[in-house]
Amino acid sequence: MTVPTTPIALTIAGSDSGGGAGIQADLKTFSAMGVYGASVLTALTAQNTLGVTAIHDVPNDFVEAQMDAVYSDLAVAATKIGMLSQTSTIETVVAGLARHDAKQIVLDPVMVTTSGNLLLSRNAVAGLKKALIPIADIITPNLYEAAVLLGEKPAKDKYEMEAQARGLLKIGAQSVLLKGGHFESDTADDLYLSHQFKKWYSAKRVHTKNTHGTGCTLSAAIAAGLAKGKRMPEAIQEAKHYLSEAIARADELTIGQGPGPVNHFYAYWSSQILEDSK
Repeated sequence: MTVPTTPIALTIAGSDSGGGAGIQADLKTFSAMGVYGASVLTALTAQNTLGVTAIHDVPNDFVEAQMDAVYSDLAVAATKIGMLSQTSTIETVVAGLARHDAKQIVLDPVMVTTSGNLLLSRNAVAGLKKALIPIADIITPNLYEAAVLLGEKPAKDKYEMEAQARGLLKIGAQSVLLKGGHFESDTADDLYLSHQFKKWYSAKRVHTKNTHGTGCTLSAAIAAGLAKGKRMPEAIQEAKHYLSEAIARADELTIGQGPGPVNHFYAYWSSQILEDSK
């Protein structure tokens, strides 16, 4: 009897003690999409819906040990990478990916806050561009992050989005999903571009304050699709649909006093169960 292969995805990122973003959001997304999730923590945060109060970087030798432990035992089919705040951490992760011949790498270059503040040092941004972006199968920047990578102002329309996506290919990206969610429009439009393929993905904009962790969730959902054997365009389509539904059902949750998370388990937690628990 042949035992079915269990799809496995790995997330390499920081934790969010509030549970809405980072490692926690990634693992919830993997589980909701039928994928077994493993994790490598690069940083610990003291965080809730109101903000981050402290960050503790994980020593590089322990990041390395976690990567070796996971890759040496688990058949990881896809790897999602989140925020790596230090140049040395980037170097450690890149070395680990090469050592274990990691496949299907999804890089969410978490560098800029929604307000436009830079989260990484300039040296770390340079390290990201030089060492990590070229080996990722896809990068998933938002408008602010793409602007930092290119040294330009954020795109103001879909024409400028495409120009910047092509610019990211020129600096070494294999493919790009440029997220247009920060535009003020009735739809949330993302552009997927590779050297051979171009496609726009659109979804109706949902008006809610509960959008914490959307970037982490989308990139993790793409990794989950790849781990299940989907081709990149189909993995993005599935991820976009999953995130749109998770945002649309976010207001069914009551989490914290600030911007809350999306509803990762909307398909499993019925409206009635959530209402009865309030």
